[in-house]
Amino acid sequence: MEGLLYGVRPDPWLAPDGSNPLLAGLARVPMRLTELDPPRLPRPDWVVARTRLTGICGSDAKQVFMDFGEDNVDSPLAHLFTFPTVLGHEVVAEVAELGPEARGLEPGQRVVLNPWLSCGPRGIDPPCPSCRAGDLSLCWHFTDGDLAAGIHTGTSKDAPGGYAELFPAHDSMLIPVPASVPDEQAVFADPFAVSLHSVTRHPPPPHGKALVYGAGALGLCAIAVLRALHPDVEVMAVARFPAQQELASSLGARVVAPEPRLALVEEAAAWSGGRLHPVHQGLPMAHPGGIDVVYDTIGKPETFEVGVRLLKTRGTLVKSGVHGPARWEWSPLYFKELTWVGSNAFGVEEVEGVRKHGIAHYLDLVEAGRVDLRAMLTHVFRIEQWREAFTALATQQDSGAVKVAFDFR
Repeated sequence: MEGLLYGVRPDPWLAPDGSNPLLAGLARVPMRLTELDPPRLPRPDWVVARTRLTGICGSDAKQVFMDFGEDNVDSPLAHLFTFPTVLGHEVVAEVAELGPEARGLEPGQRVVLNPWLSCGPRGIDPPCPSCRAGDLSLCWHFTDGDLAAGIHTGTSKDAPGGYAELFPAHDSMLIPVPASVPDEQAVFADPFAVSLHSVTRHPPPPHGKALVYGAGALGLCAIAVLRALHPDVEVMAVARFPAQQELASSLGARVVAPEPRLALVEEAAAWSGGRLHPVHQGLPMAHPGGIDVVYDTIGKPETFEVGVRLLKTRGTLVKSGVHGPARWEWSPLYFKELTWVGSNAFGVEEVEGVRKHGIAHYLDLVEAGRVDLRAMLTHVFRIEQWREAFTALATQQDSGAVKVAFDFR
């Protein structure tokens, strides 16, 4: 079978725009399209799934663009990845082969991947306290059990992902897709569940104000979550590209551009009722601020600096965006007694009094007509066109790309 293998010597490729750092990274990424052996089942309760549609996650894009940040040299997460492997964990697939002890699935069944390589997939029993609580992304055993180290599908050499025709998964990692939900909506299950986790664990107050920083897949999904579950909350979105701005507006957010940052701070403060205090150097701070929660899906110093300046006293900055470390001016963090909290992917979530996996909640909301993200799927490519796919993401201003996917159907 064909697949994109990461962690190998790349084929030569000349970037069409040498001044674009993302394309420069794409030119040297250690990945190539190659013939792969069919996946093996690491345990008898695993299955083989046939890929239908795989979205390109922002974390995968950073991996491919080599876009880790200048100071990202000592991350303690480095030991949680093993290569070579096949990236891709936003996957819609169908069950192709059942292991002898696999349960709850049928051949040909359409499924969405829950990618976490937690205790169950690793054959660890009893499960750790995090897995027992449904916090699968906080599992204690990402380096243990029957699999090589890796936090989710596409980060372990024993669990390759959806940038290939076939991939392996534990029976607990595949969630059936209702017949009424098309692949083009099911493919958003993973990013929606990520944003659902951010909002359910750190919800805005009734009739509050929320700022969503970024309007890629996570940001747009966060807006959709807020509109579906907290319709009384006002939402402002910081969106960089025209296609993102249009989608954020269509989902019900007031939209503001990220630059110039002073204009962003002034507009967001005026919208939220914050009182700005001028400063001799740098951005002004709102005190009192008018925003209850900032959902930061970018995670860079310049986004943190805006968020903490705009938040209310004892407001919350939720970091779900992934980026390398760098210095930022965080005086408002302690001055206003803010909460700065990380939000790591998803697991079992409580929504409207019901506890189930975040992906299952998403499929329920789609079936009920409460969420429709199909307009976010702007570009679809065959796996042979993988460089064109990542080029679309590297040139979003011109391409209008929001969510890009590989189509194996």
